[in-house]
Amino acid sequence: MILSDSASELIKRLNEVDESEDLEAKTVSGSDPGKSVYETICAMANEPGLGGGVVLLGVSKEIGLFPFYTATGVRDPDKLSSEIVSSCSSLFNSPVRVNVTPEKVGRKIVLKITVPEAARGQKPVYFKATGLPKGAYRRLGPTDVRCTDEDLSAFFMDQSHESADSQIVKEASWNDIDRNAIQAYRRSRKEAYPAAAELEMNDEDMLEALGAVRIRGGKIRCTLAGLLLFGSQPALRRHFPSMRFDYIRVPSLGWAENTEMPFEALEMRGSLLLVAQKIMAAIADDLPKAFKIEDHHSGQRTEMPVLPFRVIREAVVNALMHRNYRVNKPVQILRYPNRLVIKNPGYSLKAEERFDESGSALRNPVVAEVLHETRYAETKGSGIRVMKRLMEKSGLASPTFDSDRTLDEFTATFLFHHFLDEKDIAWLANFKSLDLSQDQMKGMIFLREVGAISNSIYRGLNSVDTLTASKSLRKLRTLDLIVEPSVGSKNTYVPGPAFAKLANKDGSTATSTVSMDAKIDDVDANRFLQVQMGEMPDKLRKDVLFAQLQARLQPEKAMDLIVRLCKWRALSLAEIAKLLDKSSAHVSTKYVQSLVSEGRLQYTYPEMVQHPHQRYVAK
Repeated sequence: MILSDSASELIKRLNEVDESEDLEAKTVSGSDPGKSVYETICAMANEPGLGGGVVLLGVSKEIGLFPFYTATGVRDPDKLSSEIVSSCSSLFNSPVRVNVTPEKVGRKIVLKITVPEAARGQKPVYFKATGLPKGAYRRLGPTDVRCTDEDLSAFFMDQSHESADSQIVKEASWNDIDRNAIQAYRRSRKEAYPAAAELEMNDEDMLEALGAVRIRGGKIRCTLAGLLLFGSQPALRRHFPSMRFDYIRVPSLGWAENTEMPFEALEMRGSLLLVAQKIMAAIADDLPKAFKIEDHHSGQRTEMPVLPFRVIREAVVNALMHRNYRVNKPVQILRYPNRLVIKNPGYSLKAEERFDESGSALRNPVVAEVLHETRYAETKGSGIRVMKRLMEKSGLASPTFDSDRTLDEFTATFLFHHFLDEKDIAWLANFKSLDLSQDQMKGMIFLREVGAISNSIYRGLNSVDTLTASKSLRKLRTLDLIVEPSVGSKNTYVPGPAFAKLANKDGSTATSTVSMDAKIDDVDANRFLQVQMGEMPDKLRKDVLFAQLQARLQPEKAMDLIVRLCKWRALSLAEIAKLLDKSSAHVSTKYVQSLVSEGRLQYTYPEMVQHPHQRYVAK
């Protein structure tokens, strides 16, 4: 926790790792700190488990190869301090009792604003003048983001103790319950805890005790959790048409690298208590196999999936427990030749920086409790830690996790690669002169396998905190082993010139799945247009030319044209924007995000949405 550190120490930390979840720096002119200061205070007060944070006022940021922070100071610190304390008492629905202290850094006066985390009953803190939901903010990484309906539901659930999955589903009745699911629960619960009191109850009373139904005046009403856990297939199709699980075999390393090879897909439906085992079995049966010697004297060996079965079980159960069942999208399980990817509707309610901490922010607590009671999930609030420990015990790369609020999606990725085997050690010898740590070596191997790496992935690979990850990646950037691409997300890196030079020192071909020549910013725009238009079918080319002549495109026609372009070939956001003669930001917000949400466009790298070489393909 940084609340007790001095302003000088905090500026030093900023220059080591940049801004973080609990630390922000801002410049100020005059006596008005600006609205962004209060948005950060609101976000830090709201963020669950953060414990508050610090805002440094009077610190500027210079952008270069690395950001550099310096104290620029504030004018009239006493007046500014009084203004901030007064505003924090009146701007929000609940007063935020900040502590503002002036500190001398060199010859400048910097204000250190210490923000406490609000009590559970006071959340969400929001701007009174704006109201909910737009007036409430959360702190995710170094960013203040407006709260979504999901965030607000989580805050209010903490106060009311009534979760979304405990609410009654209209028009659902006892006839929608599958008796086979009830028997499956009884068998699993008896195996886990034979003396459980609910096993002595009749079916109706047992499901009421579990929160699956409510009995009022002799009438049985199903809750959301009750349908999910015990619902019949017809009932689930009627109430939740997209509540299914798609297992897809992708023949290439990227989503649409080889359009000639068809995907193999298996669709699974049913109540969670019945479908869970089917999903686990489908994954385990299809994964590459490893061999374990059971008896060293006889040489007897056992064939088993390359991923430990407990990892498969934890990954599947996490998807069942934490998905957003109000989003009409299926869970996707993508089996690539070198990795397994599980994409779950619903971003994590727990900040990425605290995935390794114990405890969960549960979206569906009733569902989660039943799955724990039946031993589908063996531990509470530590599934990610269990998966990491088991993968590392098996000599495999640590799994990586990505939570995307924009797409409302959570992605877990499991590489089949055994880290630091003899081949890896031989390959890493090329980097010997650079004195890399073992964690940095793991990062280099991941970069070789996948073609890009982000700050959050590095943390997940090595089980390190944000400070350690940032320092390590900074060194790799200094050595030109990684670079930020000219297009793509901040904190996502691709191989740099030194990586390409050293990785191929022995004359071998790099195994990266990503082509480095795909960046639109690296080619002449006119040449790009000339080449693309020359290869385009006549009708499509004419429609693109017509679109370029229009100052304003009709949204539906523009989206249809983008889908046709992405059916023709996979295109990046910058390439689509260039073809339409519009800005990338305009094309993304007006068209592409909607097309992705509707499922009309898909990513070529779905497990890393912010991949710097991301492209879009039409279904």
